[in-house]
Amino acid sequence: MSSSPTTPSPSAAATSAAAPPDPRRWRALAVLALAQFMVVLDVTIANVALPAIQTDLHFSALDLQWVVGAYTLSFGGLLLLGGRAADLLGRRRMLIGGLALFAVASLAAGLAPSSGALIAARAVQGIGGALLSPAALSIVTVTFAPGRERGIALGIWGALAGLGGTAGVVAGGLLIDSLGWEWVFFVNVPIAVIALIAIPLTIRESRADAATRSFDVAGAVLGTLGVGAVVLGVIRSDVLGWGAGEVLALLIGGAAMLIAFAVVETRAAAPLVPPRLARSRPLALSGVALALNGSAFIGMFYLSAIFLQGVRGASAIETGLQFVPMGVTAVVGAIVAQNLVGRVGARPVIAVGAVLGGGSLLLLSTATAGGSYVTDILPGFLLYGASISLIGVPAQIGAVTDVTDQDAGSASGLLSAAYQVGSALGLAVITTIATGHIDDLIGDGVAASVAQTAGFERGLQLAAGLAVANVVIAFLLAGSRGRATAGEGAEATAPVAVPMAH
Repeated sequence: MSSSPTTPSPSAAATSAAAPPDPRRWRALAVLALAQFMVVLDVTIANVALPAIQTDLHFSALDLQWVVGAYTLSFGGLLLLGGRAADLLGRRRMLIGGLALFAVASLAAGLAPSSGALIAARAVQGIGGALLSPAALSIVTVTFAPGRERGIALGIWGALAGLGGTAGVVAGGLLIDSLGWEWVFFVNVPIAVIALIAIPLTIRESRADAATRSFDVAGAVLGTLGVGAVVLGVIRSDVLGWGAGEVLALLIGGAAMLIAFAVVETRAAAPLVPPRLARSRPLALSGVALALNGSAFIGMFYLSAIFLQGVRGASAIETGLQFVPMGVTAVVGAIVAQNLVGRVGARPVIAVGAVLGGGSLLLLSTATAGGSYVTDILPGFLLYGASISLIGVPAQIGAVTDVTDQDAGSASGLLSAAYQVGSALGLAVITTIATGHIDDLIGDGVAASVAQTAGFERGLQLAAGLAVANVVIAFLLAGSRGRATAGEGAEATAPVAVPMAH
């Protein structure tokens, strides 16, 4: 696809305007949400299973990170390619292919006889997720008409994504205690089978109206390897430290490949990421907002899970149940956010969410080892759950003021990649600072429980700073156009959603 102006041709616009709404669109949303729910569920449910997996498959402490890292690496590295493949080859086709691959890999992960087999299965799961996730997101955008109906669809999508993350923690604890860690992967199979049966009955095929359907091979290689190298560098920094030669080589090499990727895209006949997307200010700013939101959320989630279990002595099931209120307010926040954006625009909603997020994380950072859950932790969880939706939903809606249905898959891939890389970077920075503070205190003779509580506090203070940084992004967004996207106008926009709990 060439770098033509962002507006569709008159004939394409007329065709789009004349096309009646798909009568199956709400059933399609239910199926798409089910598929995305499975992907989000798998992220948190696998984290809960790590101690049991380590014991059963004899993972070393160093290798255990690859149960999560292998998935993150393949998923984050292939999102750009997956998004463009959906646009060119067919969004429903990529959704079905990715979902089937994810299900097979989940079965293989549950049956894995060794640590190497499990890591390989997790990598294949990530490939399936990178194919299905952008396809599902782009199908939502092209299925629902711009305006209030699309805003409602995105609100439902965001609510279910947040619910999936919380449900994973609870379901993981229950499955591990009752059936074994294998079932955190087996549970994906029946969900995928139901979705695969329903997709042909509810979702029609769509693809970009492009004269050229060839792939930008050079761009695909550079983009995939560049993102993959950055993600791998971040993963390895957690073990080796930021100053290690391997980490620096991966980060610098990844950045160099991404720069080369940007140059190649300006010259390719059918670019992986059309240059017009790079020129979209709302898309770029919303990508940063979602990256910051993901950084703060993943950092908070990781630190809180360790604090609840390692310091306060909660079991896996108890920890999951304590996260439930945050999931509930995330769902409520998503519904409220999509209504507010239609009335006041995206900017004030994101700004309020950013301030609320920073304040709630600072409140949560004051929790003590022996304090009451109701007074020390619950208020912070409730407020933060709402804040992530107040940032995420309007950022999703405002992201694509300049994006047409032609580029829905590519835009989905870009936003998902921004979220994944931002989350990985944020988690690495937050955990490095928190664990460094803990080690320093223990080295000074401070008791382990006191040091861990102090590390929890320091990490959440940093997460609060990342959350508040979205105030700046909010005021850089174009308020009038962001409002049109969710309100009455916005004929040419195509909002793209990113799951908030990846």
